[in-house]
Amino acid sequence: MAPLSHPAIRDGWFREISSQWPGQAMTLKVRKILHVEKSLYQDVLVFESETYGNVLVLDGVIQCTERDEFSYQEMIAHLPLASHPNPKKVLVIGGGDGGVVREVLKHDTVEQVVLCDIDEAVIRVSKKYLPHMSSLLSDPRVTVFVGDGFKFLAENKATYDVIITDSSDPVGPAESLFQKPYFELLHNALTEGGHISTQAECLWLHLPLINDLRKSTREIFPVAEYAFTTIPTYPSGQIGFVVCSKDPQRDVKKPARKVKDTRYYNEKVHEAAFVLPEFGRALVEESKIIVPKVGRTLQPGQKIRKILLLGSGFVAKPAAEYILRDPSNQLTVACRTLETAKRFAADLPNTVALPLDVNDTPSLEIAIAEHDLVISLIPYTHHAAVIKAAIKGKTHVVTTSYVSPAMRELDEEAKKAGIVVMNEIGLDPGIDHLYAVKTIDEVHAKGGKVKQFLSYCGGLPAPECSNNPLGYKFSWSSRGVLLALLNSASYLSGGQQLDIDGKDLMGYAKPYFISPAYAFVAYPNRNSVPFRDFYRIPEAETVVRGTLRYQGFPEFIKALVQLGWLDAQEKSWLNDSLTWAEVTQKAIGADSADESSLIARIKSIVSFPDESEASRIIQGLKWIGLFSSSEKVKPRAGNLLDTLCARLESLMQYEQGERDLVMLQHKFVVEWQDGKTDTITSTLEAYGNPIGHSAMATTVGVPCGIAVQLVLDGVINTPGVLAPYTKEICDPIRELLEAEGIGMVEKVL
Repeated sequence: MAPLSHPAIRDGWFREISSQWPGQAMTLKVRKILHVEKSLYQDVLVFESETYGNVLVLDGVIQCTERDEFSYQEMIAHLPLASHPNPKKVLVIGGGDGGVVREVLKHDTVEQVVLCDIDEAVIRVSKKYLPHMSSLLSDPRVTVFVGDGFKFLAENKATYDVIITDSSDPVGPAESLFQKPYFELLHNALTEGGHISTQAECLWLHLPLINDLRKSTREIFPVAEYAFTTIPTYPSGQIGFVVCSKDPQRDVKKPARKVKDTRYYNEKVHEAAFVLPEFGRALVEESKIIVPKVGRTLQPGQKIRKILLLGSGFVAKPAAEYILRDPSNQLTVACRTLETAKRFAADLPNTVALPLDVNDTPSLEIAIAEHDLVISLIPYTHHAAVIKAAIKGKTHVVTTSYVSPAMRELDEEAKKAGIVVMNEIGLDPGIDHLYAVKTIDEVHAKGGKVKQFLSYCGGLPAPECSNNPLGYKFSWSSRGVLLALLNSASYLSGGQQLDIDGKDLMGYAKPYFISPAYAFVAYPNRNSVPFRDFYRIPEAETVVRGTLRYQGFPEFIKALVQLGWLDAQEKSWLNDSLTWAEVTQKAIGADSADESSLIARIKSIVSFPDESEASRIIQGLKWIGLFSSSEKVKPRAGNLLDTLCARLESLMQYEQGERDLVMLQHKFVVEWQDGKTDTITSTLEAYGNPIGHSAMATTVGVPCGIAVQLVLDGVINTPGVLAPYTKEICDPIRELLEAEGIGMVEKVL
């Protein structure tokens, strides 16, 4: 059995990173991972820590540790119970770990406790790994109900003397537990004079939420107070509670009786919990926020800039995050559906969502005209339409795509409109340009000549995650990836232009050495010839820009091409009554659909380099499922290419906890005035964060965000359709990129 792992645990440390407390994180040293599972509702993790005992984590957020859980459990339970004159029936919503129930049963007056938690996994796991908290769930006074707290409250009106809501933080399903309709249900489920206590977040982090909670609870309950406790492993070491009573004469700040066997709570702590620091008091009593404003603060007189983001793909978030560091930037995220845009915007400041179909030209023109700049991260085929609308609305444009002929044709119109249309500013194209221009300019300034320029880039799974026959995983459209392998390519070699037909491209892949740690192959990508002019290296005899893949990839793709699996033409015979083996038989013209016949036919069609490669690739085809005689095919778009794409997408996605690798290297062969020759390399090697952004998202999104900011700030201000081929554009982008820790490292070999 493989050892347990979790994406939040790396290098022996658990990291609690969340948008709910941006810019800070709690870390604990892990001795052993005890339990990992995906329940019906959340990610469940239990680990043994070095200093806090066993730790329960839900959706990446610490819920309790053996060392400090008592401070939270005691306070959320005893504040409402000890201030109630005679609590007999108690309801606990959430709290499947059993800690609150344990504390409730310390009150002699309590006759019945109901625990209602929607996730049975929390209860089950806590019984095994947190028995000191959950053991009293088997007490005869306790009833455990697995189900929806909302529904339970609605069905039990005027029933409970005290209701305690031990909820997780207000994101996802738990968000509703912090809203007015929930407190109305709580009010109705209480007996006369009943009390509630609910988790109410941290004074240091969530002042606006606490203010809203205070307002909504005071509209429902005659008594509503805010108290807090300290707990080391919760964000900022503090968490609060809203404690309410239906009795207007009740003073929840004073205990009516003592509570035995506590570690944190006592009578004086009860009263002191409601004594807030001045910034907290000013908020809950006067609705005033007096804490210092740091970070994103709009300065007086600072102009608001409006940015429209078209698309919410994986590269968009790093771009948006960079742009929104400037408080004067307001972002509108536009997607085909409002829900998609809302999900993207949920944890971003100064951001609103907009439903927009880019094929609806009038709506597109209106949306673009209302903004100062539009970022187009939608498929490149739409960029020309976006630029046309931007010209009409006099709105700047930024894209990460190559300048297409249709886009280039709009250069004069863009100049007349006075707008900047900045393109090719991602990774490749983008970062590659920034460092090619830098090194070439430096060589020329020293009197040297660039005789050869080779540039290769690959977005790949990290070596430990390249665990399939192709050594590849999809982070974007599988169709786009596969069709790119059929693009024709042109490049310069020894002063001659070489042109490669797309169907032959994989045959030109060759081993390419960058580091002994990697077994790369490289092949040309698109048309490299114009870059001799773009980069101003007329002296170059070899100019090639290409793609990196792991060894074995080209041969596998070449086999798929020869077998017809990359054919996008519709097949009338392709339907869901066929097995994968039968589809393969028809595609390759085999005598029958049995595996031996299919393999024999494949060997007659495909030009394998040797028997070893034949065996490897055939096993890979079997792994895909192309020989399956039991599984029915699920056709997509009526053709073999899209049907294969659907299959590969299910097999070759990044799994939770996996990371990607971006490798980009330029190689310059330089001839100096004295006849000496040097080989200079410039290399970017970046790994993704398994619990953050992928390397590809970061290296595409951050340069894009930087370019947006520089256009807004007027640093990039030349009207027209631009790409980063000049020092004037490249230098300021590269300087800010390196400030983000992203850049290419230059070496002379």
